[in-house]
Amino acid sequence: MIYKTISNQDVNAETRLSIFPSENGSSEIHAMIRLLDREATTEQQFYAIETVFASLQRETGELKNCTPVLKRYFVSDAINQAHLLPEQKEIAISVVQQPPLNGTKVSLWVYWVENGQVKNCGENTVSLQRNIYTHLYTTQMHSRQKNEGIETGRLFDRYAEILTKQNCLLKDNCIRTWIYVQGIDIHYDRMATMRKMHFKQEGLTDKTHYIASTGIEGKYIYPETIVLMDAYSISGIRPEQVAYLKGLSHLAPTIEYGVTFERATAIDYGDRRHIYVSGTASIDRKGQVVAPFRIDKQIKRTLENIRVLLAEGGAAMDDIAQLIVYLRDPADYDFVEKYLNIQYPDIPKVIVWAQVCRPEWLIEMECIAVKTSENRAFENF
Repeated sequence: MIYKTISNQDVNAETRLSIFPSENGSSEIHAMIRLLDREATTEQQFYAIETVFASLQRETGELKNCTPVLKRYFVSDAINQAHLLPEQKEIAISVVQQPPLNGTKVSLWVYWVENGQVKNCGENTVSLQRNIYTHLYTTQMHSRQKNEGIETGRLFDRYAEILTKQNCLLKDNCIRTWIYVQGIDIHYDRMATMRKMHFKQEGLTDKTHYIASTGIEGKYIYPETIVLMDAYSISGIRPEQVAYLKGLSHLAPTIEYGVTFERATAIDYGDRRHIYVSGTASIDRKGQVVAPFRIDKQIKRTLENIRVLLAEGGAAMDDIAQLIVYLRDPADYDFVEKYLNIQYPDIPKVIVWAQVCRPEWLIEMECIAVKTSENRAFENF
């Protein structure tokens, strides 16, 4: 992985890029754009984010033949800021209220692919065509019911219908979900119960497999929405290309404490391996929280768990393309930022305010890693 930092002094912003180069014209690039001026108005900050994005597209050599596929905005007040987002039909757009903890109003994660064909499929779904694979990004699925159980059921029903139209199935093609729950301390359990029921209907059990996921605090632009979901699936993938990483030396199977997601999922292509690490916290192999109340110890255990999962997939921390860090207590931000900047200064990352599904967890992290891998049994990415 090649890391690069770009300063945009005109709008007082900084971008960290990860570049997975490819000689066959299929490079991948992730960027985390963060603003540095906390005193700028809301309008100025959203203008600055789009200015940086446009500048990257125009002036960054590595992006010359790349197409943006996904943009996720981490915002401080989704209801009042949604109108400031430009209309973008040919990119998967995700907006979630998880305030950036550096004190600004918006940060942005962007994902580009070289020589990819991107199109809008309707129903908040964008497809990326690469080789024989169609990558499907469905974002901002919601149902304004003020009931987390009903909403979760409807979201998964709707997503199953979307996948059917693309000749896909949840159990065969879905790789990753992000589930945002407003008031997670109260509403997580019913969401998780409904998800488990739906998975069982779709043939996903502890005897088969689940899906890599993050279930975390987050709000949408409509206040009556309790559950919001983004998802990623791949058409054209074969079962033997997918591996589910457990990290059993450090982590308990999620089903042991009643939830249904995979710790991490690895996808093998002919020329690389993608690893999607789910939301990971300070937990041990018995499913117990490690070091309650101690952010200094929890961050170390969380990173240790991530390293174990990556190692099981043949990767390391320097293969990470992007990292999202969720903190329960904003007062922990300065410590966490300093720690990560010392340990992993180059990895594109964003630190946001979002409670985890157990109150004792002070921090959760997720990441995507890309590793060179040769497997002639599979088509290249």
